[in-house]
Amino acid sequence: MSKEKEIEELLTRGVTHVIERDHLEKALKSGKKLRVKHGIDPTGPKIHIGRGVVLWTLRKLQAMGHKVVLIVGDFTAQIGDASDKDAARQPLTPEQIKNNLKTYQEQLGKIIDLKKAEIHYNSEWLGKTSGQEILEGAMEFTVAQMIERENFKERFEAGKPIGLHEILYPVLQGLDSVAIKADLEIGGNDQLFNMMAGRVLQKRRGQKPQDVMTFELIEGTDGRKMSTSWGNVILIEDAPNDMYGKIMSIKDNLIIRYFTMVTDVSMDEIKKYEKELKNGANPRDIKAKLAFEITKRYHGTKEAEKAAQEFEKIFKKKEKPTDMPKAKFKKGEKLVDVLVAEKIVSSKSDARRLIQQSGVKDNDKAVTDIDYVLNSGKHVVQVGKRRFIELSEK
Repeated sequence: MSKEKEIEELLTRGVTHVIERDHLEKALKSGKKLRVKHGIDPTGPKIHIGRGVVLWTLRKLQAMGHKVVLIVGDFTAQIGDASDKDAARQPLTPEQIKNNLKTYQEQLGKIIDLKKAEIHYNSEWLGKTSGQEILEGAMEFTVAQMIERENFKERFEAGKPIGLHEILYPVLQGLDSVAIKADLEIGGNDQLFNMMAGRVLQKRRGQKPQDVMTFELIEGTDGRKMSTSWGNVILIEDAPNDMYGKIMSIKDNLIIRYFTMVTDVSMDEIKKYEKELKNGANPRDIKAKLAFEITKRYHGTKEAEKAAQEFEKIFKKKEKPTDMPKAKFKKGEKLVDVLVAEKIVSSKSDARRLIQQSGVKDNDKAVTDIDYVLNSGKHVVQVGKRRFIELSEK
């Protein structure tokens, strides 16, 4: 791919806004080394492939020779960004932030070359920022501007509280751009206002305002926006079999969107798949190619091939998994208790819900009793479509 075509795809693929497009395109073509900012609030310990969309773009920018600057929002996470929420986000304690950060760098390192990146915690400067500096920054914005934002507007009209600290969030994120002298900031399209605040505050401080790129937010396995709180995420650390299986469960109308947003398959190839689907191709076959590509991206070709074979074995040939966890049980023990103890389900209520929805089988027979008791012998228990465990008596 030529440099010009590479830049064109970078500026368009999955992108919703580029501000200012002409200026950024010229800078990318000039060979100038840009400081590219991306902020991460450690609101949870795991990164999903939706967030990975921006991270892979950062990797491309690194390959072009630009400096990626990651801002870990350890200070702002104590406030909580409500940009994509219909209620105030619960602020995190320093201890929660510390726990969430434990595996963050390892996960980021699966995509970005961390040795070539700068990593900062915004407490480095925000923890020392004076009240005067924050007030001066806040003077650049109006309450009306904040309330007009979609999520705030809906909460305001519904009579839900909006904290003053939430209104200050864009100011603090803007000060991050000032602190690191960002040339470009990229993030999800829910971050547009916050990133534009960076331009305003940089201009106030005599800096050249950063360009801004925002990306579409992808849907999760249930068709809603991918969100850890909804449990519809595909995590970048998911095991190959789980990742492949989750992708095979997405809605058919998301296949081309996922190819575009979450893979590096060429747009020419994607257009070919789109045409095949319109001409009546089986969505399952195209989705299998999608699942392979995404699993390969995070785990390599060999693991993706194994995951594809395992999926075929379980779901097409109706065979049991090659490897499944094994555990012991006491005769008379309730199945619900064993599933919770072995972490096959998250809680007893989760297990009961699955049983009531006919989502649990013991030796291929549906379990209908939430108080189901395990008797002697071996039990191969299936929970949902993809979780299996082999139980034997102690």
